[in-house]
Amino acid sequence: MSTQLDSDAQIPEELHAQARELGRGAEILPEGTLGLAKKLHTAQKQGRQLRVKLGIDPTSTDLHIGHSVVFRKLRRFQEFGHQVVLIIGGFTAQIGDPSGRNTTRPPLTREQVEENAKTYLNQMGLILDLSKTELVNNADWLAPLDLNDILKLASLVTINQLLAKEAFGDRFEKQLPVSFHELFYPLLQGYDSVAVRADVELGGTDQRFNILQGRELQPHYLQDQQVALLVPLLEGTDGVKKMSKTYDNYIALKDEPSDMLGKCMRIPDDLIVKYFELATTLTGDEIDEIKNDLQGRKNPKDVKMLLGKQIVSQYHGAEKGEAAVAEWQQVHSERKLPDDIPEFTIVEPKALFRILTDINLAPSAAQAKRLIAEGGVRVDTEQVTDPNFEIGTAPGDHAVVQVGRRRFAKVRRSE
Repeated sequence: MSTQLDSDAQIPEELHAQARELGRGAEILPEGTLGLAKKLHTAQKQGRQLRVKLGIDPTSTDLHIGHSVVFRKLRRFQEFGHQVVLIIGGFTAQIGDPSGRNTTRPPLTREQVEENAKTYLNQMGLILDLSKTELVNNADWLAPLDLNDILKLASLVTINQLLAKEAFGDRFEKQLPVSFHELFYPLLQGYDSVAVRADVELGGTDQRFNILQGRELQPHYLQDQQVALLVPLLEGTDGVKKMSKTYDNYIALKDEPSDMLGKCMRIPDDLIVKYFELATTLTGDEIDEIKNDLQGRKNPKDVKMLLGKQIVSQYHGAEKGEAAVAEWQQVHSERKLPDDIPEFTIVEPKALFRILTDINLAPSAAQAKRLIAEGGVRVDTEQVTDPNFEIGTAPGDHAVVQVGRRRFAKVRRSE
């Protein structure tokens, strides 16, 4: 284990510049960009690149651009030639990360984890170069641990330290249950850093405790301590809560281009720059120029259009980005219908609220009735507020149904 510390003066300026670029917008522990520059210098002297770790627990099937923030940071490390180590939490996902939770996460089966992992990797390939990514599963080293190994690991941390974790401390204070197995989660994530010999670990700011636990464990296994690089959490389209499927404020990587752009247009003006910073591939200089445009009183709506176009282009290509903008302007500025509206056939007259649920324009009958009553639904451009309004009263009848500003469907009664 190396004990020599680099001084600021010994580190070449190009490594300081690399550390600043890699750390842009992130919190780096310890010592900020200097700590990362020291890691870079040590690796350079050893004739190797950094091993940069990210652990993911595949607990669902869809990723959103809130998840992409840390993936984009990983991609920057790849572009500088460093080795990204992506850990699939095949073992830890079966426990569930307690960070930010006031209840115990439901455990997943091994089969659920494996299925979710496949969809994660398909989506992460939109951002990361998977051919240059070291892909591992922590079940390979965590599952074989015997009781002696577990007791050794547990002896390296105190209950006092674990209770300092916000999720645990808050639940104890509120007399909410904390399952004993949850206490092992930070230890197991920390042991992942030992297993892959991580130089740097990335994660959201909510992962601070878990990532620092890896720093605590590494010296006990005769390894240098990793640097923690914490990226901000991205607020969702509501501008209040972090982006999450739970809060229905997310932009999924698999969203259709028109949906993706439409959701970008809904974000609050004060989050425009943050979205450019965390969710796009634009350079720092390009983002600074956008910031100056906004301060120069450029219309925020126009800047959000640029944001939406950029995000669509990143996941669907530049041509789809252009098309999404054109469709938005056609529908919202020129008040025209989009060119490509999905069509549905009904065999008998149906109430509007039932049609919305049948064609997935509303998740439930109750939600459909609420949308209609609140004036959020139009039939052939006319606002309808009666949930029982019937469509298809005669064979061959058709109508264009619009929910909100950007969701359309053509409903036709069979002849």
